[in-house]
Amino acid sequence: MRPRKVILLVDDDERVLSTRGYLLHIKGYAVIQATSGYQALTVLDSRRPGSLDLLLTDLLMADMDGNELCRRAKQMHPTLPTMIVSGVVSDSAHLVADGFSLKGTGTEEMLVKIKILVARKRGPKPKVKA
Repeated sequence: MRPRKVILLVDDDERVLSTRGYLLHIKGYAVIQATSGYQALTVLDSRRPGSLDLLLTDLLMADMDGNELCRRAKQMHPTLPTMIVSGVVSDSAHLVADGFSLKGTGTEEMLVKIKILVARKRGPKPKVKA
């Protein structure tokens, strides 16, 4: 049996955090939840690089925006894929995250993006010599 992929999920709205966390859990992901950017940084600091498969965060949060969280996360875990989910489409050209999903977009579309980012962390499949 394959180990479950681990997603660090960050949102300062606890209802959204709970709902999205449950959705990811039933799709087979292990989910670590954080209610703020600083709490997420504490989690990142306590984990060894490579032990997380994705950082999924809201863009607009009270203490630290998701873009800043992704920037700091990349400094701590350079290979960690990051994805921002937001109800606001601001200047997405300046986002440092590897992926973006607009709140209200279909759940399946968001899950496909998550699956792609998690697979990207793993890297390409090794070539089999014939």
